[in-house]
Amino acid sequence: MYPSEKRSLYRFLIMYLFSTFVLFSLGSYIFYTYGKNHIIDQQKQLLNSQALKLRHQLMVLHKELDTKLPFVINKPYQSVLFNIDKKVIFATYNEIQEPNITKQYYIQDGYLIHIAVMDPYYLGVVYLLVRTPINQEKINEISLIILLFMFIAGWFFLVVGYFLGKIFISPMRESIEMMNHFIQDTTHELNTPISTILTNLELIETLHNCTGKEEMKRIEIASKTLSGIYDDLTYLSLNHDYNKDIKSLDISLITQERLLYFSASIESKGIKLNKTIEQGVCVDIDKDDAIRLIDNLLSNAIKYNQIGGYLAVQVWHNGLSIQDSGVGIDPKRLEYIFERFQRANNSEGGFGIGLHIVDQIIQNYNFILDITSKPQEGTTVTIKW
Repeated sequence: MYPSEKRSLYRFLIMYLFSTFVLFSLGSYIFYTYGKNHIIDQQKQLLNSQALKLRHQLMVLHKELDTKLPFVINKPYQSVLFNIDKKVIFATYNEIQEPNITKQYYIQDGYLIHIAVMDPYYLGVVYLLVRTPINQEKINEISLIILLFMFIAGWFFLVVGYFLGKIFISPMRESIEMMNHFIQDTTHELNTPISTILTNLELIETLHNCTGKEEMKRIEIASKTLSGIYDDLTYLSLNHDYNKDIKSLDISLITQERLLYFSASIESKGIKLNKTIEQGVCVDIDKDDAIRLIDNLLSNAIKYNQIGGYLAVQVWHNGLSIQDSGVGIDPKRLEYIFERFQRANNSEGGFGIGLHIVDQIIQNYNFILDITSKPQEGTTVTIKW
């Protein structure tokens, strides 16, 4: 899967799962609230029933004028009797707090409390408080059911979202595949005419003393540009299909040769070349990979350079550095410039595959790549092996 496809798929999944999570969280909250209120409502009914039983016992005791108040209340219910001043007359538990007589039911310290106002007053009792612990066990069961449901639903919708995302990005994949087939076909058709042009240019320069040297140089530059594009397209198509001949290569010598190859392009833009190449620097790498790596970095440094600018090439025992005074790269694009068909700058043409090839080679050989760039100031690419 290409990085652009992964990025689109991840964005789709994030939006899809986030909206699904919000929807199910809202539904779960409503379900939890309804279940909890239903449990508390059941306990309210039981509290009210207990309060009526106590009222009846008080009425019987009042008629018998028995002030010992030997009435019974079943566990887990507890009760307190208050007079008109909210002083305790009788209680079945300690640590009694002042009752909130403005509410018929309220929750305090994990207990559901019911306040009943006695009318008429029996034995001086004005307020009857009955309380019971909130049935937290059943509420926890509801929470567990919701969490289990969210977990199962999360995995289900993640799988569904993944396949929906694959369907969503399938047109993008088809477009990329069509572009790849087009590139392969174009590559095949470009081979013969490019080779013919370059061969005949060399023959003309060798065998004939022709006028129009500048025109010939422009043709050479254009032909070499086409040849570079052809080589990149071929490398991109065959990168995983050909056997690499990895051996110790003289990177210093290859860099010198590639600078000579691009000399016409460098001269045509009046670029000042500053090269510091340590001799005999060897790296274990396939020769085609080395040429593609250096060619793409030099090609970009020349293509995006200013007329009359400078190009600094440095090779030392454990690295290669190419610095230019070109248009630079927008910081927003630095994250994506190594993706296929992404161009560092729109000021020049190209397929946007050069830096993608560079990135592939860097990863294949576990090299370290560092790129710094400032718009309108230039770019420096450093590779360490």
